[in-house]
Order: sequence, then C-alpha cells, then structure tokens
Amino acid sequence: MNTTDEATAADANATTKAKTGRTVKSVIPKRRTDLLKWNGWGYQDSKFIVEDYTIQFTGKRYPIEGKLPYFTSWVLERFNVDLKRRNLPKDQFKPEEYPEPIIKAEFIESLKSLNVDHSIDGLDRLVRAHGQTLHDIYQIRKGIVHRIPDVVVWPGCHQDVVNIVELANKFNVVIIPFGGGTSVSCAPCCPEYETRTILSLDTSQMNSVLWMDFENLTACFEAGIIGQDLERTLQEQGYTTGHEPDSYEFSSLGGWVATRASGMKKNVYGNIEDLLVHVKMVTSKGVLEKSCQMPRISCGPDFNHIVLGSEGTLGVITEVVLKIRPLPKCKKYGSLVFRNFESGVKCLREIARQRCQPVSIRLMDNEQFKFGMSLRPVPGYFRSFADYFKRIYVTKIRGFDIDQMCVATLLFEGDPKDVAAHERKITSIAREFGGLAGGGQNGERGYMLTFIIAYIRDLALDYSIVAESFETSVPWDKANSLCENVKKCVASECEANGIKHFLISCRLTQTYDSGCCIYFYFGFNWTTAGDPVKLYEHIEELARDEIIRSGGSISHHHGVGKVRSKWYPGQVSSLGVSLYKATKNQLDPNNVFACGNLVNQL
Repeated sequence: MNTTDEATAADANATTKAKTGRTVKSVIPKRRTDLLKWNGWGYQDSKFIVEDYTIQFTGKRYPIEGKLPYFTSWVLERFNVDLKRRNLPKDQFKPEEYPEPIIKAEFIESLKSLNVDHSIDGLDRLVRAHGQTLHDIYQIRKGIVHRIPDVVVWPGCHQDVVNIVELANKFNVVIIPFGGGTSVSCAPCCPEYETRTILSLDTSQMNSVLWMDFENLTACFEAGIIGQDLERTLQEQGYTTGHEPDSYEFSSLGGWVATRASGMKKNVYGNIEDLLVHVKMVTSKGVLEKSCQMPRISCGPDFNHIVLGSEGTLGVITEVVLKIRPLPKCKKYGSLVFRNFESGVKCLREIARQRCQPVSIRLMDNEQFKFGMSLRPVPGYFRSFADYFKRIYVTKIRGFDIDQMCVATLLFEGDPKDVAAHERKITSIAREFGGLAGGGQNGERGYMLTFIIAYIRDLALDYSIVAESFETSVPWDKANSLCENVKKCVASECEANGIKHFLISCRLTQTYDSGCCIYFYFGFNWTTAGDPVKLYEHIEELARDEIIRSGGSISHHHGVGKVRSKWYPGQVSSLGVSLYKATKNQLDPNNVFACGNLVNQL
C-alpha cells in the first residue's frame, strides 16, 4: 500500500471511529428522587438554609458555600421577613394520598408485552406531573394534588416510542412527553378535565450518543440526554455545542427542541434552531423526519420548524442531530460598570449593531446588581481593603451613584489573541457610553450565579415570599420603555393590593440585530395576602399584558405551555391558530398528545 492509500485508509478509519455511538451514563438516575428534590429545584444536597438567623448555602456543587451575611441583610431589608418563622413544606405523601390511577387492565397487559419499564407508583407519577413554576411547587409543598399521570413509562430507544404511540392510539390513551422537568410554563401538567388514561413518557433512558462526525461537525443524540451529560460527552472528545441554557444541568435535548430554547452563549453558537440539523419525531401518523442531512436545503417549508416549539402536542422527539464546534482554546470572563441601565442598554445596542458581541453579554439593572453583590462571601482583610478602594474610585472619583449603577457580565471564548483583541474592542465601545471595566472576577461570579438563582425560590417559600421570573423579546427602540412600563405596572398593582415589601427587577440577557431578550424577576412578602400564588399570577398577568402593549412578545425562550396560551392567538393570528390546528389534526387525529399546550384540544 502506498502512502496515499495509507492516508486514505487512516482517514476512513478515523471517520468510522468518530461515528461510533455509545450510551452515556447520566448524572441523573432513572428514579430522579434519589438525587433531585421532588418538591423543589435541583439537587437534594444543594439548598439555601437559615442557621443562627443567617442564610447560607449547602453543598459543594457551586462556587458559593457557607454563611452569606450580606445576602441575609439584603433579604431582611428588601422583604422584611422573620427568619424565626419558617413554613415547613410537606415532606412526603402517604400512598393513599395519591389519586388512584385510571388504567384499563388490557392496556397494562399490552404495555408489558412491549418490554419497556413502567410504573404506577405514586411518587413516580407525581414527580412527572409538574414542572418548576411557582404554582406547581407551591401546591406540592402544601400537599395539594389534582390530576397526575396514571402510568409512567421509560422507553429505551426510538422504536420503543413508536410502539408506545401505536399502543396509545389503539387504547385511546393520552401521552405527555417528559424530559428534564424544568418547564416554567406548566407544559407537563395534566389537564384536570382529562378522563382518559394519561401516560407520562419519560425520555431519560434515551440518552445515547448515536454518532459523532468530526469531519462534518455534527453529532446525533437521543432526545432524552440531559444538557450537562451531552456537553461532558462532547468535551471529552474536544468539542461542544455551545448551547447552555440556565437549566442545562437538568433540562433535556428534546425539551430544548420542543420549546425553541435559547442559551447563554447564543451569540456565537446560536439558539437551538440554529444548531438543529435533523430531528425525528414520532407522531400518531408515523415518523416525521427529513431524508437527508445537508447544511441547508431549498425544498419547500422546513418541517424541522413543525417540531421546534411543538411542546409535546404533535408527537415525541426521539433523535436530534446538532452542529458541534471544537472547544475554544481560551475562555475569559469580564464585566462592565455603567452609571445607569439606560447607558448600559445603549452600549449593548451598539455592540450588537457592530456585530461584535462576545459569547455572552448580559446587563443587570441596579436591583439585580445589588442582589448579586449581596451573594458575595465575606472577604478577607486584603480583599476587603481592595474592594474599599475600588468603591471609592467608582463612586467618589468617577461619580457613579450606588443606587443607579448597573453591571454587564461578559464571557469571551476563542483564540487567546482574538479574545484579547475582542475584549479591548468591547471596552472601547463601553467607554463611549461612560462604562468602566469591572474585572473578570465580577463577570465570572455574575455568570455562575445564574445556576444558583433558581434555588432561592425554594428558600423564599420557606419564609413567606413568592417569587418567579418571566421573560420577553423586544425591539431595541422599545427596550427601555418596556422595562420602565412593566416595573411601574407591577409597583402600582402591589400598592393597590397592600403589598409593601416586593422586588421587581430586570436584566437584558441576549442581543440580536433588531432587539433583545429581557428577563424580569418579581417577588413579594405574602404574610398579609390570602392566596399568594393567585395574587402573584394576577399581577404577572397584568405585567404580561403590559409587555405586549409595550411591544414585547409572550416569550423569548420559555415557550407557551398552558401559562401563556391565552396570548398565543394574538401573537400568531387566527389564521396561524387554524394552521396549527390543521397540523395537529393531520399528525394526531385522535388527540393522543392532549397535554393542552399552545391551544387546548378538547
């Protein structure tokens, strides 16, 4: 064999190896409650607690631990809570407290013949009856349970799903796909009016890498793989998708596609629709997929976009091909400090206009800036000394008002020289808007705190605070006014309802040529309220109306689900709803996928 032949053979061998699939051992076990909370967010060993009247964070998984006296002071000042009075959640349900499953014996016998694992255990069913909305978690903590799935199944592959869907059509059984359980739109919740058997199809055991093609920079995964497992597997080979939503520790690939998800690094890697090359979805009428996997194809409407955002209403996503990229050689955090939010928005607008966004750039308003600073640990002497002089420089010498200033966190990735040049350019643009470089440590803390914020909701409920986030996308020229209008709306409603201690803040999290994503955080002390969640939902609904009046969308990346379905027709038009219904009737004529998301199909 000559040298050329040897090289050709070596290339072919390398490609074959690259395309070898393997099962990924997930960090999350089949019985999720062995590791994760069943009535709250995240890992069982990670939580905020109060000890000796001081808030602290437990566990070693995140870059925050120990006592947090600044955060304790912030909570006491902002919400006027009594840390001596804790609302203990229900610790467990008795077997008789779970609703009796609605199941026909012949259906169960047929299910057994498919040789897929299934369960009618109460806790298994309850865990898959909810996502992570305030409403979901509050009710479970109070011991309030309504309609839950009647049976849970764990298919192991695409063909298992095909068989289960065929069986569901035969026996008129409802299927609700379940991925990571991180939904904040009530998407996995069972419609209370549904009298048919409801089957929760848990995709967690469909977590294999089917192949990786390094030549064409694509990889195929089963849809149940969890984000952190997907990324760990790719990074072991020197690659990444770059898709990193706030929930990526627990959310699934199928869930990303089903909700049209976005990640913190979308500026370079793209949103999920930009990363998606090919997808399989099992419907009641067969498998929907394209017959080829080209980088782009002009062949009529793109049916990938039927799957994207379908939210479990049309079928079950089973396999997904994504674009991948080599891991960057360099990663660097940074931050920018601005006099006020408006100046920061103008700066981020100019950075987007010049199309020079770093991998991630996010702007926090003053309230979130103070909140983030409160989560810092107690510094040592020298660190405290240095922080003092930094504060003197920013406030006394540069004249920044501590009650107005805000911070943007930055993340750069790429070649070291390119990263350095990129950082210089961003800092130069920031100076045009009065911004100052705030250092990498602040940027890294701000970025990593994203993964910790969700845990605060559970602490808040312990001490009579209801809180949640909601987001929107908006054109640049309406961004500032939308933020102001929504904050005024919420403040006015709090006053009207006698709520004195509340927080409404926002951050700008993703930027585009024509607009941006705005995230709001809202919470209040409910010691004087009757039904705190009902009141919260009332105020958020009014805030959502204000968002739409101010030029925003019903969602940037959380999806519609049931929570935002009332606004769906107004966003897509009556003809758009008719088009969706026609698609639904074609792919699912028996309404097997009757989760009730987007448009209720009775």
